[in-house]
Amino acid sequence: MTTAPAQENPFFKPYATPHATAPFSKIRIEHYEPAFDKAIAENQTEIDLIATSSEAPTFQNTIEAMEHSGEMMNRVSSVFFNLLGSESNDEMMEISQRLSPKLSEHSNNINLNEALFKRVKAVYDRRDSSGLTPEQIRLVEKYFESFENSGATLSPEGKEKYRALSMELSKATLDFGQNNLRATNAYEMLLTDEADLAGLPESLTDAAAAKAKAKGKEGWMFDLSAPSYIGFMKYSTRRDLREKLYMAYNTKSVKGGEYDNKKNVQQIVNLRLEIANLLGYNSYSDYVLKNRMAKSADAVFALLDQLAGAFAPVARKEVEEVQQFAVQMEGTPIEIQPWDWSFYADKLKDHRFELNDEMTRPYFELENVKKGVFGLATDLYGLQFVKNPEIDVYHPEVEAFDVLDENGDFLSVLYTDFHPRDGKRSGAWMSSFKSQYVKDGIDSRPHVTIVMNFTRPTDSKPALLTFDEVETFLHEFGHALHGILAKSTYETLSGTSVYRDFVELPSHIMENWLVEKEYLDRFAFHYETGEKMPEALLQKIVDASNYNAGYATLRQLSFGYLDMAWHSQQKPFDGDVRAFEQEAMERVQLLPIVPEACMSTSFGHIFSGGYAAGYYSYKWAEVMDADAFSLFKKNGIFDRETAASFRKNILERGNTKDPMILYKRFRGQEPSIEALLKRNGIN
Repeated sequence: MTTAPAQENPFFKPYATPHATAPFSKIRIEHYEPAFDKAIAENQTEIDLIATSSEAPTFQNTIEAMEHSGEMMNRVSSVFFNLLGSESNDEMMEISQRLSPKLSEHSNNINLNEALFKRVKAVYDRRDSSGLTPEQIRLVEKYFESFENSGATLSPEGKEKYRALSMELSKATLDFGQNNLRATNAYEMLLTDEADLAGLPESLTDAAAAKAKAKGKEGWMFDLSAPSYIGFMKYSTRRDLREKLYMAYNTKSVKGGEYDNKKNVQQIVNLRLEIANLLGYNSYSDYVLKNRMAKSADAVFALLDQLAGAFAPVARKEVEEVQQFAVQMEGTPIEIQPWDWSFYADKLKDHRFELNDEMTRPYFELENVKKGVFGLATDLYGLQFVKNPEIDVYHPEVEAFDVLDENGDFLSVLYTDFHPRDGKRSGAWMSSFKSQYVKDGIDSRPHVTIVMNFTRPTDSKPALLTFDEVETFLHEFGHALHGILAKSTYETLSGTSVYRDFVELPSHIMENWLVEKEYLDRFAFHYETGEKMPEALLQKIVDASNYNAGYATLRQLSFGYLDMAWHSQQKPFDGDVRAFEQEAMERVQLLPIVPEACMSTSFGHIFSGGYAAGYYSYKWAEVMDADAFSLFKKNGIFDRETAASFRKNILERGNTKDPMILYKRFRGQEPSIEALLKRNGIN
């Protein structure tokens, strides 16, 4: 690898670009490692100066100084790690493998620095008597907790043990994620006989033909990307091919071979337990949940159990109804298997409500949907989204927008990246290339990105989204608003840097508007005729909004139970990953178990993301969002006063206060599951 001359490396100085955005077109693969090396060295020098200062420790010379350190590190790491998820390749993955131990070591060199922690503790001990603002006190507490959770209070031997374990864990989680991405990208199902396309809509076959053509092949190519996989499982009448694709998706990284993750799962779980034990906790969930709204594993299991009890009878009834419908449809006895569920459930939905994705898809053309999603932020918060072609992007499909407040003030850059491609991991997410903070009296505004894997346009049609894809867009856009509207002094407390079981509230609440006629009427226009979605079709969407809500809830709960099972263990795991998973999910299992299938080995949220002992937060947030949206329903779904309160108390405040305090300021009460049960038609 050739190292570029220092003056050519765009990371070596602040960007001279619109809003100081990343100059993606100037960044080369060979720039990353020299930039990381320089950033680590610069940051270490900054930290050493703080730790060895002869001045008495104060908030300004210790906490605030640390908060403002690492400017170059933020520049290079935000670009590299965002692109590692959305625009990766083998070279990027190899670089990440080399970087992992360096970055772990650097992090440990800070967190295990005794002189530095001594200064942090001195400020922490006097935090309530030093004339600090509430936000400054909160920041001091977060820094102290971070040091404490990273081994700063351990003995010298314990610190060395923590250092080794954390570096091992960093590498294992990285290996897990890369195996998952490579296993996903490696699978292709090429169909060459038109009879194999039975039941598939034109939109899906057109996309499959385009995918095959792009790979230089004849026929129709299906893979494990969301639009391809979900569409095939929902519409294909070929049960054998549904089973084939299902098994490919659900046996990723579990069959042995190059991309197997069973050993990584075991290693990650055991390393996390060992770290938790080293820090004085009985389990990893105890270690994590101390700094969450839930506070304890008992509280998480109580929520999961409460929801399981409420939704299980409904879910079992739904499964029985789909089972009976399948028998009627086929005219022969059939036991529904997991690869049958999407197909028959969708057919029953179509039969019962005369509604399916292909009926609504023409009204969800991506450009119109963008107007509708952005327009909701305009209606609620007065925001304006202005495309800015002067901002550099990392892929031709990515768009960049200036986000302006209603008075025209600049708030944020928003990048949008909608379609699947090689090098982009599956799923959908929001992230930031730069977070919001205030320094020297200047409010430095954020650069936010939302990344998805939506249906692509074809040669004959624009990108026409499914209802679920529009819902996903709203979800990620809710996260984006949490970043865009951030109004904190310190980056550590800004935007989405909140408790994991609070961060999903701003995203979940946005989904509620999608079943409101008044909202759909504003953007759901037929892509060819421009006609509004017919009233009858709108009503069908509303009527079908709770279809199989019980099944969907138990499916989510099964993931929460699995996560908690892995991370509530109090002894090292040395068993069979699949058997452990099946036992963990048994209570809420609705369909026959497929012995070969395994979710854990591709469960990126908990094994390579940030949701370990935290997946329950999706349901936790659902309880909150239903309760919160009930206030909009009461006052009007576009009520500006209610929106202003949600913005002021939730979206702007980040982690500057305990989240329950913020929630109660908006809602006037703690949330209960009653609003969720009512929304889902359970009571």
